[in-house]
Amino acid sequence: MASMKLGFKPDAFKRQGQAWFCTTGLPSDVTVEVGDMSFHLHKLIEGSSDQEECIIKLNDIPGGAKSFELVARFCYGVKIELSPANVAYLRCASEHLQMTEEVAEDNLIAQSEIFLNQVVLRNWKDCLITLETCDDLLPYAEDLQIVKRCIESLASKATTDPNLFGWPIREHGIMQSPGGSVLWNGISTGARPRNFNADWWYDDASSLSFPTYKRLISTMESRGIRPEIIAGSLTYYAKKYLPGLNRRHSMGAVPLTATLSDVEQKNLLEEIDRLLPVQKGLASTKVLLGLLRTAMILKASPTCIANLEKRIGMQLDQATLEDLLLPNFSYTMETLYNVECVHRILDHFLAMDQANGGASPCLDDVMASPSLTPITTVAKLIDGYLAEIAPDINLKLPKFQSLASAVPEYARPLDDGLYRAIDIYLKAHSWLSEAGREQLCRLMDCQKLSLEACTHAAQNERLPLRVVVQVLFFEQLQLRTSIAGCLLVSDNLEGSRPLRSGIMTSGEAGGWATAVRENQVLKVGMDNMRMRLAELEKECSNMRQEIEKLGRGKSGWTSRVPKRFSLKMKSQMCSAQEGSVSEQQKSMSAKLDKLQAKVSKQKKQLSADS
Repeated sequence: MASMKLGFKPDAFKRQGQAWFCTTGLPSDVTVEVGDMSFHLHKLIEGSSDQEECIIKLNDIPGGAKSFELVARFCYGVKIELSPANVAYLRCASEHLQMTEEVAEDNLIAQSEIFLNQVVLRNWKDCLITLETCDDLLPYAEDLQIVKRCIESLASKATTDPNLFGWPIREHGIMQSPGGSVLWNGISTGARPRNFNADWWYDDASSLSFPTYKRLISTMESRGIRPEIIAGSLTYYAKKYLPGLNRRHSMGAVPLTATLSDVEQKNLLEEIDRLLPVQKGLASTKVLLGLLRTAMILKASPTCIANLEKRIGMQLDQATLEDLLLPNFSYTMETLYNVECVHRILDHFLAMDQANGGASPCLDDVMASPSLTPITTVAKLIDGYLAEIAPDINLKLPKFQSLASAVPEYARPLDDGLYRAIDIYLKAHSWLSEAGREQLCRLMDCQKLSLEACTHAAQNERLPLRVVVQVLFFEQLQLRTSIAGCLLVSDNLEGSRPLRSGIMTSGEAGGWATAVRENQVLKVGMDNMRMRLAELEKECSNMRQEIEKLGRGKSGWTSRVPKRFSLKMKSQMCSAQEGSVSEQQKSMSAKLDKLQAKVSKQKKQLSADS
């Protein structure tokens, strides 16, 4: 920290309790009272009487007794040091006491201005220290533009690449040789100074009071600093002064300061929300969700909460399930998690997606287009969220349905995640009526279930009867489609076998012979699969007839035998056979893939030879 020495005389003051006395040997005839402190001095005021003792009260002097003590030492010519920590005090006090050049040459106003302009404002650390002291000197420091000059100097340095000019390296006490190596006592050490990132000033700026920090950020914005740097600094400041951001997650190595009161934290959070740039992606979704959680705890204004929800909605595809599980801080505690808040966030995301040209594409477009990745990511996230909140017994069916149905159908290539959430909800809400279960299961499309999900659903006793029948029907269609595809590929392979046979080498002929044998084995397996599929279709047809009879029958046998007994047996038989067919089909498909790869390799070799 830089300093400038003033005066040359040895110290001539001593303190006794709440009083300062001059030790020059002359009797004191002037007492200056500054707050609770008294200064017994000699007459320095023109026109005062020699007989009467003069008492002067200076309760309104900037900086109080601390400032006046330094001023008194300066007036007596005692050695003092101007430093970044006291120059603002001396500048304001000297202005208040009118210590101008007309009164005496090289007076305190001129001396403090020289040090302020030529030393403090040229140095990052010194300027920061002086700016921190200005909080105790308002409005005097504002009137003398000390605050403005310090902020302008800091903003100028923060918006300039420090690697171009070597600061703040020099300002941390490290000097460099003309060749760029670090100097120690004037001797080159050979070490190279480290480079600084754009966030090098975050920690220093966070030591400022928020009103001053806010002015610094506004000045930086006016100078054109990048929005992501502003957002990073605001995030750092929030982590430092809002303990709630660090309670649940480790959000970076930011040292916490003395805890603010709840009201101060609430005001700070609302101010940070207003200062954050509105562009998408400048602040991480994890930080924004942490701010939202803290805002709910501190009962921030509805405007602040709504703004944070909108910011999160703009980048919901970057959120994680753990961060999205916002506890419900309502006094009613209707549900464990704040489902309404997540629903609003999802609505913001969908509104933005539609504004950016979102449409309702077909399934192939969803699987192929990279631009649809965010919406499919959000759909998967919401399905995972539904599965997490489903065990909550206080979660009402309409609220669950509303959130699940808010996701567009085209956003889900498969409904496996939604089926899992529905199954968990049915398990946790076993008292749900048959009509309620039917209504809940209408959320998913049985045609968009994978074979594994279909197999599970066909044996799921919690699902309504209609859904089980639909699952079995569409599973059968999937099996038939898969088998037809295998047979088509097999026929293509068999038809391509004689190609270019006249020019094959002995090794190639052996490879083709192996391929033909494997193809024959595959065809035998396909024939067996056709037979099993026919048996499965017959069983499913019989089951449909049984279901129709159960629906029409009103005899005493119907009342004595549970409706689902026969269906359960048939469903299990059908599902078991389907599982066998599915496993065999998978095995055949794997063999077919290997066979196709081998044939392709042989074809490439033939093309290369030709």
